[in-house]
Amino acid sequence: MTSRRPHGDAGQAFPIYVVMVAGLLFLAFAFFAVGKASALRNESQGAADAAALAAAQRARDDFGPGFLASLPVNTLDLFLAAPFQDATACWEARRLASANDARATACYSEYGYLRDKITVKVQGNDPVDSPVIPGTGSTVAKTGATALIEFRCPGPEVLDLNSDGVQDLYIFTCSNGKVVEISPASPPPWSTVSKILFDVRLIDP
Repeated sequence: MTSRRPHGDAGQAFPIYVVMVAGLLFLAFAFFAVGKASALRNESQGAADAAALAAAQRARDDFGPGFLASLPVNTLDLFLAAPFQDATACWEARRLASANDARATACYSEYGYLRDKITVKVQGNDPVDSPVIPGTGSTVAKTGATALIEFRCPGPEVLDLNSDGVQDLYIFTCSNGKVVEISPASPPPWSTVSKILFDVRLIDP
């Protein structure tokens, strides 16, 4: 006498097993897509931060000729109130964004007396491209950053060392406690004093 194995339960369980495996695979791919999207956004944010800082630093470097020229004719306030030329600054922003695997989509400045802001918007080059989430094949991370260029040395104190009516020395006492002395006839290297005169930092947009 032979016994018969019941195949009914096994046959019914197999489709459920397939559905469960498919569901788990879908969740795994979805979590992977979310993680990849987060990582890509972090990378793009890093690129935006680097680009905005680079643009602000380039603008600060470009201040030199105008800043020094405004001293002997006492037009420093007018110089500090004027908008800076951001063409080279934005070129630097695009260069840094590209170096960090992103593309600068916008670069613009906002002007204010003693405080200028430059904002850079970027988007990443790599899409999320998840096989389980529609539309992610062309979805890239987009973000931005803003850097502040702030003059932190009020004054200056002006001295006529030779008593000849010519202003020979300008002394700036800065908020960070440092003192900068500039003689228009023989100014110090701008690359050195600019970092004391102007603070550059990231701020919330």
